[in-house]
Order: sequence, then structure tokens, then C-alpha cells
Amino acid sequence: MAGETSFDAVIVGAGFSGLYMLHRLRQQGLTARIYESATGVGGTWYWNRYPGARVDIESQEYSYSFSPELDAEWKWSERYASQPELLSYLNHVADRFDLRRDIQFETRVTSAHFDETANRWTITTDAGETVTARYCVMATGCLSVPNEPAFPGKESFKGPTWHTGRWPKEGVDFTGQKVAVIGTGSSAIQSIPQIAAQADHVTVFQRTPNFSIPAHNGPPNPEVLADWAANRARYREEARNTGFGLRMAAEGEVATFDVSEEARRAEYERRWAIGGFAMLGAYTDLISDLTANKTAGEFVADKIRGIVKDPVVAEKLVPKTFPIGSKRICVDTGYYATFNRENVSLVDLGDEPIEGITPAGVKTAAREYAVDAIVYAIGFDAMTGALGKIDIRGRGGQALKEEWAAGPRTYLGLMIAGFPNLFIVTGPGSPSVLCNMAVAIEQHVEWISDCIQYMGQRQLGAIEATETAQDEWVAHVNEVADTTIYPHANSWYLGANVPGKPRVFMPYIGGFPVYRDKCNEVAAKGYEGFALSSDAR
Repeated sequence: MAGETSFDAVIVGAGFSGLYMLHRLRQQGLTARIYESATGVGGTWYWNRYPGARVDIESQEYSYSFSPELDAEWKWSERYASQPELLSYLNHVADRFDLRRDIQFETRVTSAHFDETANRWTITTDAGETVTARYCVMATGCLSVPNEPAFPGKESFKGPTWHTGRWPKEGVDFTGQKVAVIGTGSSAIQSIPQIAAQADHVTVFQRTPNFSIPAHNGPPNPEVLADWAANRARYREEARNTGFGLRMAAEGEVATFDVSEEARRAEYERRWAIGGFAMLGAYTDLISDLTANKTAGEFVADKIRGIVKDPVVAEKLVPKTFPIGSKRICVDTGYYATFNRENVSLVDLGDEPIEGITPAGVKTAAREYAVDAIVYAIGFDAMTGALGKIDIRGRGGQALKEEWAAGPRTYLGLMIAGFPNLFIVTGPGSPSVLCNMAVAIEQHVEWISDCIQYMGQRQLGAIEATETAQDEWVAHVNEVADTTIYPHANSWYLGANVPGKPRVFMPYIGGFPVYRDKCNEVAAKGYEGFALSSDAR
């Protein structure tokens, strides 16, 4: 690849989004290069190697649908694929479509500046390489920048520390160790049972308990696989026509209080037995009506109390400050039962907040906990973190960091006013993390590649969102969010887990089909809400 300095498109990131983006653009006869900071493909599934890491959507739904041949030939070994299997899948995709020859690994993009005279982006890497491209596609991922621990004294700790978002390839052996796990989000809920099975003792430091539903993971049911194979195209289409892009979370057809309490409990039991996100789809109003939502939350709370033997511990594990689903529901294997083990203890940071890290362990307001190792399971700078680490400058040298100082603003989560020919895959203002990411990614990549093709066919030089369209879309995203349960939680959907980050609800919760239809309508009207200009200068 050495010597090439000009491309039709530069893509940043080689995860689900970047790989498909490259494939689509190459199909159109365009030149493209992916820059990827890791040593291999995979994106979030390259970095998140912590114990128990696996997808929270059933494997067959969390996969590409653009190639029926790929879909048919890959056989998943588990209902919910583990990180190693997902990484194998993405490596298979890269090889199957011969993508590696256009990927430059171990290279981080440090800046992207728009040249208004040439209608091109100038992209610089950490190796000092500079290339230009007509289009720049940020396939940087929504959960790709770990949230850094900010506890006083963290550098003084004498033992090893690990972040779930940067787990070493070779793994970590906790045998015989006393381990502190700080955090009880998804990565903690998946890793704690695994660490507890190995360590001498695990102390879990919980700031806010989370709702978690069992995965009931295991080998896929042969009958389910045969049914999927026979009806693959129809089931993919059905998924794309659900609010969350998921067949398994297909929404019920009646409201919560249209049925008896007995029937409601039976439906929740049925969905608990299915596992995962199925719970949120039980009734039409669970994400819009707090009173209705409370019935689902109480059901799960009762399940937690039934699993955890110590009633005091159980009560600490029951979420009480936010509606179920307003933070991403976790999907677990044995999480609550892990607190029945003699070598696991829970520290409620509401009762005794962490004051700092000491050379020997973790000090709270009540006492010091001596440990041999610390695991920071404190999540990510979600949705905007990766973009914030790149010096992105649009028209007039406007910095994206300044443009987004009060929170991210986009049109359709795809483009930003003042930043021509810059596309974001599953950016803020799109369904993104409130959707099956595989479905959301494919829709975005296809829309972007169709737009680029439209531009080329008409010899157009630049496309960017108008300020008016962007303002109206941001207002719509907030208006829709305000009709739901989501703003009632201090979640990473609002950036609430990152100190100093503006509190703005970032994803679009109007439902995937509504969003997709809006995107299609915009394109059909000649990219309504976008300013298009010719290549003539």
C-alpha cells in the first residue's frame, strides 16, 4: 500500500462498519483505504477480550445479512456468540471478501481537515503519513474509547490493574488472588462470574445496580437453526421492521394494562425464559409509560430477590432509581447467583463511596479493602469518544470538538453541518445503540455508499447537512426521547458516565423502521436537507 496518497474514500475503523463500508465502495469501483489502530480487524470485538465477553443479541441476528452466501455458510456454535467467535467471524469476512489488502493496521488517524478549494479531506496518521480523499467515513464505533478511571491515588496501587475495554490478548490468571471489580455495567456483569470462579475472593464495588436478564446461553437449538435457514430472508426482513431491529424483541400488540395481572406475569415469565432483550418487547408501552414500565421492573426485581439468598445483598442489587430499559439491559450467565458464593462480596458505593485507590487496594468512606488486583469495569466514552480523539476540522477550520462542545449535533446521525463529505456510521442522532447494531450498521453503510454513488454519477463535489435540517432533526430526536422512559436514567446514552461530558440524549428512539423510512425519503427527494455542490471551482 506504500506510495498511495489519494483515495476516493478513507474509512476509519475495521470493525463491523468499516469492513462492510470498504466492501460496498469497492463494489462501486472506488478506491478506499481503512486505517485501523489495532493489529487486526474486529473493532469492539478485537479490544473487548475480558472474561465472559459475548454479544447480547442472538448470534444469527447479530451478523451481516448483505450476503446470503456468507449468512448460509457461517455456523455459530452458541446462541450468544463469545468474543473469540465474533472475532473469528469478522476475520472470516475480511478474508472471504479479500478486504485486508486495503486495510492499514496499527495506524491511528490523528487528524482530518477539509480542503474547501479541492473538496477533499486531508487525513494524517500517528505515523506521520498524510493522504487525501474525497470522502471520509468515520466507522469508529460507539463503544470504542474506554472511560478512564479518575480515582485519586490510582497510580499508587502496587498490584496489576486491568480495564475491561483493554484486556490483554493472553488473558489474566486470577487464581489465588483477591480481586476488586469496580463497576456493575455490562462488562462487569459478564466478567464477574468468570473471575469469581477463579479468584480467591472478589469484592464488587457497585455505584448503581443494573437490570440483567439471563441469556440461557448454550449451543443453538437445531430446530431453530433449521427454521432460520428455511426462512432466512423473511426473518431478516421481519427484524428490520421491528423498533429495535430484533425479531427476538418483537413488540407485543397490546398495552400493559389491557391484560390481567395474571396474564401479564405469565407473559413476563415467558419472556424471562426466552431471555435477553425479549423482556422489553412484552407490551407496546413499556418504553413510553412509566407506570407500565414499573410492572416489568418489579417482575425482574422479584427474580433477583428469588435468586440471591442474602436478602440484604439482593436488595442492594435491585435497581430502584431508573426504569427498566432506560439503561441498556444487560444479558448475563449466572450473574446474580454469583453473589451466593462465599468468595464474593458486594460493596454499595451509595453507603460508602470510594475515596481513592491506595497502594494496597481500594479505600471507601468506611474502610480500606486490601486486594491483589483491580479490574476497572467502568465502561466507555460512548458514541462521541472516538471522534473526540481525532482533530476533525470542517469549513473555515471549524473544529468538531468546538461544534459539539454542548453535545453532539447531526442530521440523521449521518452528517454534520459545516463538515462536507464526512459521514458517520451509527452516529448520535441515529438508532445506533438502541437497535441491533448489525441492522443499524448495514442500513447506514448502504445509505452512505448510495449517496456517494449518487454524487459520482452527477459529478457533484460536496454534500453536507444544512443547519436548518440539522436543527430540526436534533429537536425531533429530543422531542421523541422526551416521550419515553430513557431520559429518566443517568446513562451512557446521555454521557452521564463521563465526568464533564454534556448531558444530551444521543441515540434516536423513534424506532428503526421510522428512521430508515425517513432516510429513504430524504434520498428519494434528492437528499433533502443536504446542500449539494458541483465539482467546478
